[in-house]
Amino acid sequence: MSHPLAPILNRALDGGDVTPDEGLALLCTADPVAIAAIQATADTLRQRQAGDTVTYVVNRNLNFTNICEQHCSFCAFRRDDGEDGAFWVDWGAMAEKAADAVTQGATEICMQGGLNPAAKVNGSSLQYYIQLIRNIKDPWPQLHLHAFSPQEIQFIAREDGRSYAEVITALQAAGVGSLPGTAAEVLDDAVRRVLCPEKIDSETWLEIVGLAHQLGLSTTSTMLCGHIETPAQQITHFEQLRQLQQQAIAQAKPARITEFILLPFVGEAAPKPLRRRVGRDQPVLRDVLHLTAVSRIYLGNWIPNHQPSWVKLGLSGAIDALQWGCNDIGGTLMEEHITTMAGAKGGTCMTVNDLQGAIASINRPHQQRDTLYRPVDAGLSAAPGIGVSASMGNSVPARQSRSHKRTA
Repeated sequence: MSHPLAPILNRALDGGDVTPDEGLALLCTADPVAIAAIQATADTLRQRQAGDTVTYVVNRNLNFTNICEQHCSFCAFRRDDGEDGAFWVDWGAMAEKAADAVTQGATEICMQGGLNPAAKVNGSSLQYYIQLIRNIKDPWPQLHLHAFSPQEIQFIAREDGRSYAEVITALQAAGVGSLPGTAAEVLDDAVRRVLCPEKIDSETWLEIVGLAHQLGLSTTSTMLCGHIETPAQQITHFEQLRQLQQQAIAQAKPARITEFILLPFVGEAAPKPLRRRVGRDQPVLRDVLHLTAVSRIYLGNWIPNHQPSWVKLGLSGAIDALQWGCNDIGGTLMEEHITTMAGAKGGTCMTVNDLQGAIASINRPHQQRDTLYRPVDAGLSAAPGIGVSASMGNSVPARQSRSHKRTA
Protein backbone atom coordinates (compact mmCIF):
# COMPACT_ATOMS: atom_id res chain seq x y z
CA MET A 1 0.00 0.00 0.00
CA SER A 2 1.76 3.17 -1.19
CA HIS A 3 -0.01 5.82 0.86
CA PRO A 4 0.40 7.30 4.36
CA LEU A 5 -2.51 5.31 5.82
CA ALA A 6 -0.96 1.94 5.00
CA PRO A 7 0.40 1.32 8.55
CA ILE A 8 -3.07 1.87 10.04
CA LEU A 9 -4.70 -0.51 7.58
CA ASN A 10 -1.95 -3.09 7.95
CA ARG A 11 -2.40 -3.17 11.71
CA ALA A 12 -6.18 -3.53 11.25
CA LEU A 13 -5.52 -6.45 8.90
CA ASP A 14 -3.30 -7.95 11.62
CA GLY A 15 -6.32 -7.90 13.96
CA GLY A 16 -5.66 -4.71 15.89
CA ASP A 17 -8.14 -1.97 16.77
CA VAL A 18 -7.55 1.45 15.26
CA THR A 19 -7.42 4.43 17.63
CA PRO A 20 -9.82 7.38 17.40
CA ASP A 21 -7.10 9.51 15.78
CA GLU A 22 -6.40 6.76 13.26
CA GLY A 23 -10.08 6.34 12.53
CA LEU A 24 -10.34 10.06 11.91
CA ALA A 25 -7.41 9.90 9.50
CA LEU A 26 -9.17 7.12 7.58
CA LEU A 27 -12.37 9.17 7.39
CA CYS A 28 -10.73 12.43 6.36
CA THR A 29 -8.63 11.20 3.47
CA ALA A 30 -9.68 12.20 -0.05
CA ASP A 31 -6.84 10.27 -1.73
CA PRO A 32 -8.42 7.82 -4.21
CA VAL A 33 -5.60 5.32 -3.65
CA ALA A 34 -6.14 5.42 0.11
CA ILE A 35 -9.92 5.14 -0.23
CA ALA A 36 -9.52 2.10 -2.49
CA ALA A 37 -7.25 0.56 0.16
CA ILE A 38 -9.81 1.34 2.88
CA GLN A 39 -12.47 -0.44 0.84
CA ALA A 40 -10.22 -3.44 0.25
CA THR A 41 -9.32 -3.62 3.94
CA ALA A 42 -12.96 -3.41 5.00
CA ASP A 43 -13.94 -6.13 2.55
CA THR A 44 -11.16 -8.40 3.76
CA LEU A 45 -12.11 -7.84 7.40
CA ARG A 46 -15.76 -8.49 6.55
CA GLN A 47 -14.81 -11.85 5.07
CA ARG A 48 -12.70 -12.77 8.12
CA GLN A 49 -15.15 -11.53 10.75
CA ALA A 50 -18.47 -12.52 9.19
CA GLY A 51 -17.75 -14.72 6.18
CA ASP A 52 -18.85 -14.48 2.55
CA THR A 53 -22.48 -15.43 3.11
CA VAL A 54 -24.83 -12.44 3.04
CA THR A 55 -27.69 -12.74 5.49
CA TYR A 56 -31.21 -11.29 5.49
CA VAL A 57 -34.28 -11.46 7.71
CA VAL A 58 -37.95 -11.85 6.74
CA ASN A 59 -39.61 -9.20 8.84
CA ARG A 60 -42.31 -6.58 8.98
CA ASN A 61 -42.17 -3.03 10.25
CA LEU A 62 -45.12 -1.98 12.36
CA ASN A 63 -45.15 1.75 13.15
CA PHE A 64 -48.18 1.97 15.40
CA THR A 65 -48.43 5.78 15.56
CA ASN A 66 -46.70 8.88 14.26
CA ILE A 67 -48.25 11.15 16.90
CA CYS A 68 -45.25 12.38 18.87
CA GLU A 69 -44.54 14.94 21.55
CA GLN A 70 -41.03 15.60 20.25
CA HIS A 71 -39.95 17.78 17.33
CA CYS A 72 -36.67 16.38 15.99
CA SER A 73 -35.23 18.60 13.28
CA PHE A 74 -34.69 15.72 10.82
CA CYS A 75 -38.05 13.97 11.21
CA ALA A 76 -40.73 14.03 8.51
CA PHE A 77 -42.66 11.18 10.14
CA ARG A 78 -44.02 12.77 13.34
CA ARG A 79 -47.34 14.59 13.56
CA ASP A 80 -49.34 16.33 16.26
CA ASP A 81 -52.63 14.76 17.27
CA GLY A 82 -55.30 16.03 14.87
CA GLU A 83 -52.78 17.15 12.25
CA ASP A 84 -53.22 16.06 8.64
CA GLY A 85 -51.44 12.75 8.14
CA ALA A 86 -51.48 11.75 11.81
CA PHE A 87 -52.26 8.08 12.44
CA TRP A 88 -52.70 5.73 15.36
CA VAL A 89 -53.29 2.13 14.32
CA ASP A 90 -55.91 0.24 16.29
CA TRP A 91 -55.44 -3.18 17.86
CA GLY A 92 -57.32 -5.02 15.14
CA ALA A 93 -55.36 -3.48 12.29
CA MET A 94 -52.08 -4.27 14.01
CA ALA A 95 -53.16 -7.88 14.47
CA GLU A 96 -54.11 -8.07 10.79
CA LYS A 97 -50.67 -6.81 9.78
CA ALA A 98 -48.95 -9.34 12.05
CA ALA A 99 -51.13 -12.15 10.70
CA ASP A 100 -50.25 -11.20 7.14
CA ALA A 101 -46.55 -11.12 8.06
CA VAL A 102 -46.81 -14.64 9.49
CA THR A 103 -48.51 -15.80 6.28
CA GLN A 104 -45.54 -14.42 4.34
CA GLY A 105 -43.04 -16.25 6.51
CA ALA A 106 -41.88 -13.43 8.76
CA THR A 107 -39.87 -14.38 11.81
CA GLU A 108 -39.71 -10.82 13.19
CA ILE A 109 -41.97 -7.86 13.84
CA CYS A 110 -40.04 -4.61 14.26
CA MET A 111 -42.28 -2.24 16.19
CA GLN A 112 -41.62 1.43 17.00
CA GLY A 113 -43.74 4.54 17.08
CA GLY A 114 -44.03 8.15 18.08
CA LEU A 115 -44.07 9.26 21.71
CA ASN A 116 -47.78 9.75 22.22
CA PRO A 117 -48.69 10.84 25.77
CA ALA A 118 -52.29 9.75 25.18
CA ALA A 119 -51.20 6.14 24.55
CA LYS A 120 -52.22 4.68 27.88
CA VAL A 121 -54.27 1.80 29.23
CA ASN A 122 -55.85 2.43 32.63
CA GLY A 123 -53.76 5.57 32.91
CA SER A 124 -50.47 3.68 32.39
CA SER A 125 -48.06 4.09 29.50
CA LEU A 126 -46.37 0.80 30.36
CA GLN A 127 -49.70 -1.05 30.26
CA TYR A 128 -50.36 0.33 26.78
CA TYR A 129 -47.00 -0.97 25.53
CA ILE A 130 -47.58 -4.32 27.20
CA GLN A 131 -50.92 -4.52 25.40
CA LEU A 132 -49.12 -3.76 22.13
CA ILE A 133 -46.82 -6.69 22.79
CA ARG A 134 -49.53 -9.13 23.82
CA ASN A 135 -51.62 -8.18 20.82
CA ILE A 136 -48.84 -9.71 18.69
CA LYS A 137 -47.26 -12.33 20.93
CA ASP A 138 -50.35 -14.03 22.30
CA PRO A 139 -51.62 -15.22 18.89
CA TRP A 140 -48.14 -15.68 17.35
CA PRO A 141 -45.65 -16.59 20.10
CA GLN A 142 -43.14 -17.74 17.48
CA LEU A 143 -42.60 -14.17 16.25
CA HIS A 144 -39.55 -12.35 17.57
CA LEU A 145 -40.62 -8.89 18.68
CA HIS A 146 -37.84 -6.39 18.01
CA ALA A 147 -39.37 -3.36 19.64
CA PHE A 148 -39.00 -0.01 21.37
CA SER A 149 -35.94 2.18 21.17
CA PRO A 150 -34.05 3.53 24.21
CA GLN A 151 -36.02 6.75 23.71
CA GLU A 152 -39.28 4.84 24.07
CA ILE A 153 -37.96 3.12 27.20
CA GLN A 154 -37.18 6.53 28.73
CA PHE A 155 -40.60 7.87 27.69
CA ILE A 156 -42.48 4.99 29.35
CA ALA A 157 -40.37 5.29 32.51
CA ARG A 158 -41.00 9.03 32.70
CA GLU A 159 -44.73 8.76 32.06
CA ASP A 160 -45.24 6.10 34.73
CA GLY A 161 -42.58 7.16 37.23
CA ARG A 162 -40.67 3.90 36.89
CA SER A 163 -37.01 3.01 36.57
CA TYR A 164 -35.52 1.98 33.24
CA ALA A 165 -34.85 -1.49 34.66
CA GLU A 166 -38.50 -1.90 35.69
CA VAL A 167 -39.69 -0.92 32.21
CA ILE A 168 -37.22 -3.17 30.35
CA THR A 169 -37.98 -6.12 32.64
CA ALA A 170 -41.74 -5.71 32.19
CA LEU A 171 -41.49 -5.45 28.40
CA GLN A 172 -39.19 -8.45 28.26
CA ALA A 173 -41.57 -10.48 30.41
CA ALA A 174 -44.44 -9.53 28.10
CA GLY A 175 -42.57 -10.78 25.04
CA VAL A 176 -40.05 -8.28 23.67
CA GLY A 177 -37.07 -10.22 22.31
CA SER A 178 -34.62 -7.41 21.53
CA LEU A 179 -34.41 -3.62 21.36
CA PRO A 180 -33.68 -1.53 18.25
CA GLY A 181 -30.64 0.67 18.77
CA THR A 182 -32.37 3.61 17.15
CA ALA A 183 -32.69 7.13 18.63
CA ALA A 184 -28.88 7.09 18.83
CA GLU A 185 -28.64 9.59 15.94
CA VAL A 186 -25.09 10.77 16.74
CA LEU A 187 -23.77 10.11 20.23
CA ASP A 188 -22.42 13.61 20.64
CA ASP A 189 -24.53 16.04 22.61
CA ALA A 190 -23.45 19.08 20.59
CA VAL A 191 -25.04 17.43 17.55
CA ARG A 192 -28.06 16.24 19.51
CA ARG A 193 -28.84 19.77 20.70
CA VAL A 194 -29.45 20.66 17.05
CA LEU A 195 -30.91 17.42 15.71
CA CYS A 196 -33.07 16.27 18.61
CA PRO A 197 -32.92 18.62 21.61
CA GLU A 198 -35.92 16.91 23.27
CA LYS A 199 -34.45 13.42 22.99
CA ILE A 200 -32.42 11.63 25.62
CA ASP A 201 -28.75 12.59 25.76
CA SER A 202 -25.88 10.31 24.76
CA GLU A 203 -25.23 9.15 28.31
CA THR A 204 -28.84 8.06 28.78
CA TRP A 205 -28.90 6.19 25.46
CA LEU A 206 -25.75 4.32 26.44
CA GLU A 207 -27.12 3.65 29.93
CA ILE A 208 -30.36 2.13 28.66
CA VAL A 209 -28.65 -0.03 26.02
CA GLY A 210 -26.09 -1.24 28.57
CA LEU A 211 -28.89 -2.01 31.02
CA ALA A 212 -30.74 -3.99 28.36
CA HIS A 213 -27.62 -6.11 27.84
CA GLN A 214 -27.33 -6.66 31.58
CA LEU A 215 -30.96 -7.79 31.72
CA GLY A 216 -30.52 -10.20 28.81
CA LEU A 217 -31.97 -8.22 25.90
CA SER A 218 -29.82 -7.92 22.79
CA THR A 219 -29.85 -4.63 20.91
CA THR A 220 -28.81 -3.32 17.55
CA SER A 221 -26.82 -0.11 17.07
CA THR A 222 -27.24 2.68 14.52
CA MET A 223 -25.90 6.06 13.48
CA LEU A 224 -27.77 8.78 11.58
CA CYS A 225 -25.10 10.17 9.28
CA GLY A 226 -24.54 12.71 6.54
CA HIS A 227 -26.13 15.84 8.02
CA ILE A 228 -24.35 18.32 10.32
CA GLU A 229 -21.98 15.96 12.13
CA THR A 230 -18.23 16.15 11.61
CA PRO A 231 -15.89 13.22 10.98
CA ALA A 232 -14.59 13.64 14.54
CA GLN A 233 -18.13 13.30 15.88
CA GLN A 234 -18.68 10.20 13.76
CA ILE A 235 -15.59 8.64 15.32
CA THR A 236 -16.79 9.64 18.79
CA HIS A 237 -19.99 7.71 18.04
CA PHE A 238 -18.03 4.64 16.89
CA GLU A 239 -15.78 4.79 19.94
CA GLN A 240 -18.70 4.89 22.36
CA LEU A 241 -20.36 1.92 20.66
CA ARG A 242 -17.11 -0.02 20.73
CA GLN A 243 -16.57 0.70 24.42
CA LEU A 244 -20.17 -0.32 25.18
CA GLN A 245 -19.71 -3.66 23.44
CA GLN A 246 -16.30 -4.21 25.04
CA GLN A 247 -17.89 -3.58 28.43
CA ALA A 248 -20.66 -6.10 27.75
CA ILE A 249 -18.06 -8.71 26.82
CA ALA A 250 -15.69 -7.91 29.71
CA GLN A 251 -18.54 -8.10 32.23
CA ALA A 252 -19.95 -11.27 30.65
CA LYS A 253 -23.35 -9.67 30.19
CA PRO A 254 -25.89 -12.14 28.80
CA ALA A 255 -26.68 -9.97 25.74
CA ARG A 256 -24.72 -7.76 23.33
CA ILE A 257 -25.04 -5.49 20.31
CA THR A 258 -25.92 -7.77 17.39
CA GLU A 259 -25.32 -5.41 14.45
CA PHE A 260 -24.39 -1.91 13.32
CA ILE A 261 -26.48 0.00 10.76
CA LEU A 262 -25.62 3.30 9.11
CA LEU A 263 -28.74 5.40 8.48
CA PRO A 264 -27.93 8.14 5.95
CA PHE A 265 -29.94 11.34 6.32
CA VAL A 266 -32.76 11.79 3.80
CA GLY A 267 -33.91 15.40 3.69
CA GLU A 268 -36.36 15.73 0.82
CA ALA A 269 -39.38 16.08 3.10
CA ALA A 270 -37.52 16.89 6.33
CA PRO A 271 -38.24 20.11 8.22
CA LYS A 272 -36.89 23.04 6.20
CA PRO A 273 -34.34 24.52 8.65
CA LEU A 274 -32.21 21.37 8.77
CA ARG A 275 -32.81 20.64 5.10
CA ARG A 276 -31.45 24.08 4.18
CA ARG A 277 -28.50 23.64 6.52
CA VAL A 278 -27.55 20.26 5.05
CA GLY A 279 -28.11 21.48 1.50
CA ARG A 280 -29.24 18.28 -0.21
CA ASP A 281 -32.17 15.90 -0.26
CA GLN A 282 -30.59 12.47 -0.71
CA PRO A 283 -27.49 10.71 0.66
CA VAL A 284 -24.18 11.00 -1.19
CA LEU A 285 -23.39 7.37 -1.91
CA ARG A 286 -19.60 7.71 -2.10
CA ASP A 287 -19.53 9.33 1.34
CA VAL A 288 -21.77 6.65 2.84
CA LEU A 289 -19.62 3.88 1.38
CA HIS A 290 -16.44 5.47 2.74
CA LEU A 291 -18.05 5.70 6.19
CA THR A 292 -19.33 2.13 5.85
CA ALA A 293 -15.80 0.86 5.27
CA VAL A 294 -14.36 2.82 8.21
CA SER A 295 -17.14 1.55 10.48
CA ARG A 296 -16.17 -2.04 9.60
CA ILE A 297 -12.49 -1.31 10.31
CA TYR A 298 -13.30 0.45 13.58
CA LEU A 299 -16.04 -1.79 14.97
CA GLY A 300 -15.74 -5.14 13.24
CA ASN A 301 -13.60 -6.88 15.86
CA TRP A 302 -16.40 -6.27 18.36
CA ILE A 303 -19.59 -5.91 16.26
CA PRO A 304 -19.13 -8.28 13.31
CA ASN A 305 -22.51 -7.78 11.61
CA HIS A 306 -22.89 -4.63 9.52
CA GLN A 307 -25.98 -3.73 7.49
CA PRO A 308 -26.78 -0.97 4.98
CA SER A 309 -30.20 0.66 4.64
CA TRP A 310 -31.69 -0.25 1.27
CA VAL A 311 -34.60 2.08 2.06
CA LYS A 312 -32.24 5.05 2.20
CA LEU A 313 -29.65 3.99 -0.40
CA GLY A 314 -31.83 2.02 -2.78
CA LEU A 315 -31.12 -1.63 -3.46
CA SER A 316 -28.24 -0.80 -5.81
CA GLY A 317 -26.56 1.29 -3.11
CA ALA A 318 -27.05 -1.50 -0.58
CA ILE A 319 -25.40 -3.93 -3.02
CA ASP A 320 -22.43 -1.56 -3.23
CA ALA A 321 -22.25 -1.47 0.58
CA LEU A 322 -21.89 -5.27 0.62
CA GLN A 323 -18.53 -4.66 -1.08
CA TRP A 324 -17.47 -1.98 1.41
CA GLY A 325 -17.73 -3.98 4.62
CA CYS A 326 -21.38 -5.05 5.07
CA ASN A 327 -22.31 -8.70 5.47
CA ASP A 328 -26.10 -8.38 5.90
CA ILE A 329 -28.64 -6.76 3.58
CA GLY A 330 -31.38 -6.24 6.15
CA GLY A 331 -34.99 -7.27 6.03
CA THR A 332 -38.00 -7.43 3.76
CA LEU A 333 -39.68 -4.79 6.01
CA MET A 334 -43.02 -5.21 4.13
CA GLU A 335 -44.16 -1.72 5.16
CA GLU A 336 -41.76 1.17 5.85
CA HIS A 337 -43.05 4.61 6.83
CA ILE A 338 -40.44 6.65 8.68
CA THR A 339 -37.80 7.01 5.96
CA THR A 340 -40.26 6.91 3.08
CA MET A 341 -42.14 9.89 4.54
CA ALA A 342 -38.80 11.74 4.57
CA GLY A 343 -38.52 11.28 0.81
CA ALA A 344 -36.37 8.16 0.47
CA LYS A 345 -36.44 6.49 -2.95
CA GLY A 346 -35.55 2.94 -1.92
CA GLY A 347 -39.14 1.73 -1.59
CA THR A 348 -41.20 0.39 1.29
CA CYS A 349 -40.76 -3.36 0.90
CA MET A 350 -38.66 -6.11 -0.65
CA THR A 351 -39.49 -9.70 -1.44
CA VAL A 352 -37.16 -12.53 -0.53
CA ASN A 353 -36.48 -12.90 -4.26
CA ASP A 354 -35.44 -9.23 -4.44
CA LEU A 355 -32.90 -9.67 -1.65
CA GLN A 356 -31.60 -13.00 -2.89
CA GLY A 357 -31.23 -11.61 -6.40
CA ALA A 358 -29.30 -8.60 -5.14
CA ILE A 359 -26.92 -10.86 -3.23
CA ALA A 360 -26.49 -13.18 -6.22
CA SER A 361 -25.55 -10.20 -8.40
CA ILE A 362 -22.21 -9.96 -6.57
CA ASN A 363 -21.69 -13.73 -6.57
CA ARG A 364 -22.08 -14.18 -2.84
CA PRO A 365 -24.17 -16.91 -1.16
CA HIS A 366 -27.25 -15.94 0.85
CA GLN A 367 -28.76 -17.20 4.08
CA GLN A 368 -31.98 -16.30 5.85
CA ARG A 369 -31.40 -15.49 9.52
CA ASP A 370 -33.45 -14.59 12.54
CA THR A 371 -33.16 -11.35 14.52
CA LEU A 372 -30.24 -12.68 16.58
CA TYR A 373 -28.32 -13.85 13.48
CA ARG A 374 -29.11 -17.52 13.82
CA PRO A 375 -29.67 -19.35 10.50
CA VAL A 376 -33.29 -20.00 9.50
CA ASP A 377 -34.30 -22.81 7.19
CA ALA A 378 -35.92 -20.93 4.31
CA GLY A 379 -38.14 -23.93 3.71
CA LEU A 380 -39.86 -23.15 7.00
CA SER A 381 -40.41 -19.54 5.97
CA ALA A 382 -42.10 -17.86 3.05
CA ALA A 383 -41.72 -19.05 -0.50
CA PRO A 384 -39.02 -16.87 -2.10
CA GLY A 385 -41.41 -15.19 -4.52
CA ILE A 386 -43.90 -14.07 -1.90
CA GLY A 387 -44.10 -10.31 -1.66
CA VAL A 388 -46.57 -7.89 -0.17
CA SER A 389 -49.95 -6.84 -1.38
CA ALA A 390 -50.31 -3.45 -3.02
CA SER A 391 -52.40 -2.18 -0.13
CA MET A 392 -49.51 -2.76 2.29
CA GLY A 393 -47.22 -0.44 0.38
CA ASN A 394 -49.34 2.59 1.30
CA SER A 395 -47.67 5.19 3.51
CA VAL A 396 -50.71 5.38 5.82
CA PRO A 397 -52.16 2.20 7.34
CA ALA A 398 -55.54 1.16 6.01
CA ARG A 399 -57.23 0.74 9.39
CA GLN A 400 -56.63 3.25 12.13
CA SER A 401 -58.43 4.98 14.91
CA ARG A 402 -58.06 8.33 16.61
CA SER A 403 -57.85 6.74 20.04
CA HIS A 404 -57.08 3.32 21.45
CA LYS A 405 -59.47 4.08 24.28
CA ARG A 406 -62.21 3.11 21.87
CA THR A 407 -60.57 -0.06 20.62
CA ALA A 408 -58.46 -1.53 23.42
